[in-house]
This record gives sequence, C-alpha cells and structure tokens, in this order.
Amino acid sequence: MINKNVVLPPAMPLYPSINELNESNLFINQYIAEITIHKVDDAGVVYEHSLDWLSEQTENVNNFKSYRSELTSFLYWCWNVAGLSVADLDRKTLREFIEWCRNPPLNLQGTCNYAQFVKHVDYECKIPNEKWRPFTKRRVKGSDPLMNNELVYRLSDTAIQTKLSILSSFYQYLNCIEHCECNPAAILLKMSKFKPIRSQSGDDDDELKFFSPLQWSYVIDAAELMAKEAPETHERTLFIIKLLYGTYCRISEISARPGYEPIMSQFRRDKKTGYWGFLVPQSKGGKRRTVSVPNELLAALTRYRKFRGLSDLPLPNESEPIFIRHRAAQHGRDAKMIRSSIGTRYVREIVQEVFDRAAELLVKDNFDLDAAEVRLMTVHSIRHTGISNDIARGRPLQHVQADAGHESLDVTSLYVHTSRAERHESSAERKLNPLDC
Repeated sequence: MINKNVVLPPAMPLYPSINELNESNLFINQYIAEITIHKVDDAGVVYEHSLDWLSEQTENVNNFKSYRSELTSFLYWCWNVAGLSVADLDRKTLREFIEWCRNPPLNLQGTCNYAQFVKHVDYECKIPNEKWRPFTKRRVKGSDPLMNNELVYRLSDTAIQTKLSILSSFYQYLNCIEHCECNPAAILLKMSKFKPIRSQSGDDDDELKFFSPLQWSYVIDAAELMAKEAPETHERTLFIIKLLYGTYCRISEISARPGYEPIMSQFRRDKKTGYWGFLVPQSKGGKRRTVSVPNELLAALTRYRKFRGLSDLPLPNESEPIFIRHRAAQHGRDAKMIRSSIGTRYVREIVQEVFDRAAELLVKDNFDLDAAEVRLMTVHSIRHTGISNDIARGRPLQHVQADAGHESLDVTSLYVHTSRAERHESSAERKLNPLDC
C-alpha cells in the first residue's frame, strides 16, 4: 500500500538502476497496473518487453542510461498523452511524439539531473524522486554565467537522430518477438533527413532464432533429465518447455502480469469435436484465440497435473494457477505468497536454466558449436522453432497461422525458410557449364 503522503513526480520513472533493474518496485507495479486497466491494455506486456530489452544493454552504463531515458519519455507519451499502444503507432503519430519532445510541458522540464529513485524509511524499495523530470533545461553554450542567463530546453537534430535510432532498435526487438509488425522509427529515419546509425541485419542472422533438430532434441532431453533428477522443482520446468513449443505461445501468454494470471481452465475440451485447446484470452493487440493442443502436450499436461495432485485434466471454471511458485516471492504484490503465479522474468530464468543444461550436454558429446548457439537462444526461439518445424512437416499454413495468432499468412510465410546447410547441399553438385551433364 502506497502512503498518500508520498509526493510523486509528474511523470513516473519506470526503470531503476542497472543493479536494481530486475527487482520489483511497488510504485512502478501499481503505476503499470493502473495504466493497463484504465488506459492501454498491453501496457503491462510492453513494460515486460522493455525490461527484457534493457537488460541486454547493461554491459555499457552510458548506453543503458540513454536507452532508459528515451524509453521512459516515449512510454509516458504513448500511454498518458496519446493514449496509444506502442504497437499502434505509425510514422505520423511518431512524428507527433518528436514534436512533443521538442516542446515538452513545463512541468516535465527540470533544471538538474536528479536521481530517478531515492530511499524512503517506510519502504523496502526505493520511491520515485519527486524532483526528477524526464527533460532537463540547460544553459546555452557560450553564454556568460555572470549574466544570469535563463536555462532553456532544446532538442538538437543530433538528439532526435539518437532518439529515433534507440526507438528503432526497441521496435526491432518488438518485431522479433512479434509484439508488433512495423517499425515506425526506422521508417521515419529513412524518409526524413535523419539517417539510421546502423543497418538492419541480414536474412542469414534470422537463422539464429531457430533451434536445429539436433539442438532442440538436446533441449528436450535436458528438461526431461532435470525433471527426473529433481521432480519437485523441474516437473514444472518440463511442462513450461513443452507448453511453449506445443502451442507456439509467447512468454507473456503463459506467465502472470498485471491483470492476467494463467489458470488451468484455459485448457478446455471442445464439446463438438472432443479435441482440447488452450485459450489465450488476450494477446498481442488484444486478440483472443484458442490454440490446438497436440496429443503429446495433453499427455504432458496430465503428467504435470498428477504431480501437482490434481485430476488428470482440468475441469470447467477451474481457477488453479497453471504455474505456481515453489518459494515465496520477496518483493512486489506477491511478496510472502507461495501459490502465486510466476511472471515473465521468472519463466525466462527457468527456460535459460534448461538451455544452459542442454549446452552442457552438447559439449559433453563434442557439439561445441551447437552448444554456443543454444546459449544465444531466447525463450521466443522456442516459438519460432515450433512454428517452423510444423510448417516443415507439412502442417497447413492456415492452421499454423490460427494457432500462432498471426494477423495474416504473410507473417506465417516468413517461417517457410531453408537453412544455409540446405542451400549448400543443393548447390554442391551444380555445374558451372550447363553442358557438363
């Protein structure tokens, strides 16, 4: 509960320092929950994505601070000024954001770079600093400090270029995890006087998003081995891996966030066909879909539920969380609660543990390069792998599209790919002289 006597700044800082980035903060949690419920439905999901993206920038303190600053002002504008989802922005609305940044409201302009969060005797977490502002006024270069010149806020063309480049990088990440399908920042850079700082990656880089059949077999083996060694911990781990692969679900669709807790009754039987599906009540763009559940996944669900002491299959309206904590949370709204659902960062840590174990098994069998590639994979790589493998096995694109939640077949068709190895194999016996047969 937040003390009403705590004075908050006019704009909420969203990201603590590097060392505290993954720690729960009561003030941020409540703010994101209120935005999600009252203003922008996917705010909680986008915030989780932004944390994951920022966590990749922690090796360089200056970069981290720049990215954190730009994301904070950008998300404030999207949610509080425009009332828009990040996924709904286009080139025109992003131009409106840039113009807003050129002349931000006076109450958002500060005169000094104050710390975003400060300690408070009544809270374990740090509280937002009431003196902090997202924009800072500065003295014009060359002015005489003895003349008592007024501090002013200015946004240079170089600063705009940097701002758009950072947002373009963030949108690239959102595109990769399929939260949105456009990059208005990149478009604005290309179609304006501001040039992109770096070029887009080549198509071959996309291959790292997918596990090879060998690599995926080791991931499954690692999860099975972990469940055998420590079932009290890793029966849950095994089912997470199989659920992500078998349903193509995004991590945000199987983990808790403000306003959403996955429960067992989302697994439901179709009365007409008898087949089982997994309901995703709200996903990217507010979509609702039911994903087909393969027979092997249904068997995995039965195994997991038996381990939990539940009936073989969920009953209608069963409210039991799908994934629960094995130990109490230390911070946030679930502090001291054991049977609370687990969030995206916790799921990500669980999956990474499986990847690390799979890499160890690969090294043991002298597959060092495969091990190195597995360590570079993300949770979303499981979704990519499940979709691409099903397409390769001949599953109709329309069926894959529906289960994946893609807006069109054009998006699903991006998964119809050939690897470099396949291209080299088909090229090996080509003749340079067409008459040499």
